[in-house]
Amino acid sequence: MEELADVVGLCEQPALPRVLSGMGVALLFENPSLRTRNSTEMAVFSLGGHPVYIQGGEVGIDERETAEDVARTLACYHRVICARVLSHDTLHRMAGALATDAVPVPVVNLLSDWAHPCQAVADLLTLRELLAPDAAGPDALKGRSLAYVGDANNMCRSLVKVGMAVGMDVRVASPPGYGLGDEEESVIAFMAQEDRWPGTLHTTEDPREAAHGADAVYTDVWASMGQEAEADVRRRAFAGFTVDERLMAEAAPDAVVLHCLPAHRGEEITTGVLEGPQSAVWRQATHRMTAMRGLFSWLLGVGVTGPGLGPLPGTALEA
Repeated sequence: MEELADVVGLCEQPALPRVLSGMGVALLFENPSLRTRNSTEMAVFSLGGHPVYIQGGEVGIDERETAEDVARTLACYHRVICARVLSHDTLHRMAGALATDAVPVPVVNLLSDWAHPCQAVADLLTLRELLAPDAAGPDALKGRSLAYVGDANNMCRSLVKVGMAVGMDVRVASPPGYGLGDEEESVIAFMAQEDRWPGTLHTTEDPREAAHGADAVYTDVWASMGQEAEADVRRRAFAGFTVDERLMAEAAPDAVVLHCLPAHRGEEITTGVLEGPQSAVWRQATHRMTAMRGLFSWLLGVGVTGPGLGPLPGTALEA
């Protein structure tokens, strides 16, 4: 909780020191991206660093080289490694290899099949800006309600954790078979019970129940990358889960609409809602860069709790 508050505080600073001056940041993408690539590259640039974009095919993780060897190689040249991967296990293996070798180069999850944490930080910044513009500190969103309607996917998992960490009332509405798993709910319940996350979680199969009186309504695509073969089955399963004008009428009158994009208009959200006055999706997209600036700064030790990785062997860290 303290670390998240520290990261968010840095994100909201209008100016940050050029902690990446003269350093490289590897951006490894096994899947293509519009917002993630552009926001991360520009965040690195704004902090004085040099982003290097690497397509998955150029590396061939576990085909040409193991994930561990890829991480070790990139750590020879870069201060931070960022990766958008097909399997979350790839991130664990990359980070584990560097930890075993005591190499102080962090591996940042730009998206995996299990989580999308950087997007969740951008969402938190958006919610703070729109729902609590005059409040400050970690309790700014405490007690506010956030409804997620749709597939309880990687985005949903990260959003639930961030929302609960800042004290929000989080509701997740998914059709049978597409909700949060028992293991994930157990972890969330443990964190809440231990008072590490002051928020609450309610799951339902009724999107109207989740959206009722909500301050924010969030959705994502029903079939993510790699699930294209399931698209027709998922469309049938998610019938009635579209965030449309009728569902938004259940939410608070001034509720905001969030979507991490890209959107399949007419499926999980209507064009009218996506382009309507309650939509905050472009503020979300803007805050992808805001979030990455703050995260990189925190990793390099600008904040109170940031790890302050120190210089790489044989190099000098410029602040």
